[in-house]
Amino acid sequence: MRRALELAGIALALLLAWSLLVRLSGVEFFILPGPERVLLAWIERWDLILHHAGITLLEIVLGLLLGTMLGVAAALAVAMAASARRLLMPLLVASQAVPVFAIAPLLVLWLGYGLGSKVAMATLIIFFPVTAAFLDGLRRTEPVWLDLARTMAGGASRGWRQQWREFRHIRIPAALPALASGLRVATATAPIGAVVGEWVGSSAGLGYLMLHANGRMQTDLMFAALLTLAVMALALYLTADRCLRRLLPWSPDSLPHDTEETAP
Repeated sequence: MRRALELAGIALALLLAWSLLVRLSGVEFFILPGPERVLLAWIERWDLILHHAGITLLEIVLGLLLGTMLGVAAALAVAMAASARRLLMPLLVASQAVPVFAIAPLLVLWLGYGLGSKVAMATLIIFFPVTAAFLDGLRRTEPVWLDLARTMAGGASRGWRQQWREFRHIRIPAALPALASGLRVATATAPIGAVVGEWVGSSAGLGYLMLHANGRMQTDLMFAALLTLAVMALALYLTADRCLRRLLPWSPDSLPHDTEETAP
């Protein structure tokens, strides 16, 4: 409750500052509408906004699932096989060297104006953070744990079965906190891919709604859609962070909390 009140106070202070800026500057409402105009636009068009928000949320969630699966698979392949490492590492680096804004028109051309191109955009943005974080965790497993496991295995040969057991029981569990960090970054950046894809070419979604509202000088509706996207992205991140904390109880947060006393 205390944390909720703090967040509500911060939001109220930002809204008051926004309203004060609009009133003192005298800027026209079609350039920068006040928060009361944005709220009125949201109330009047809530059904339209929520319809497009549901489509954008579906694109983000599907992109998260697909990007996470591909990222985990790529990290495991790179870590387990030297041949895959030589093949995939240049592709991973090259995929980030090309801006996603340049790829978006091609994806729309290949996959159409529907859901596929937006999911593909979100997947491309999510894929690399998940792969890089998980691969870093797999590489940084404590050597002592690996030596102990090999000793307890009686010095067995380093075949693929033994390597997979090593990954399954030691490397992957040890790398899960790093994977969680990558997922947090991916969750925060996933809306970018979906909205960019909607800007390039789409017939639905919050990005589509903002683009068309801007073209019709409906700035209040554009701000209402933008704030809806921000709240949705924040809720998605907080949900993912809370779930990851519950799924990884052996990786606690060592930073002091508000209820803890810190040394002077």
